[in-house]
Amino acid sequence: LVTSGSIRRNAKARLIRDSKVIAETVTISSLKREKEDATEVREGYECGLTVTYSDIKIGDVLECYELREKPRD
Repeated sequence: LVTSGSIRRNAKARLIRDSKVIAETVTISSLKREKEDATEVREGYECGLTVTYSDIKIGDVLECYELREKPRD
């Protein structure tokens, strides 16, 4: 369940377990919504995903983020 914001395919994420960051460089490699491939899933919707980290446990949280380049002034 996406609890806030949105999640995108190929996004970067950190894995949080018991309020501690377990993995910092997780990538969302595939994303599905109702058995269909999706590029983005918004807040309030459930989705299935594949990540580049194998030690996922019940209760873990994926916090996704997007890196943006800031133009020089």
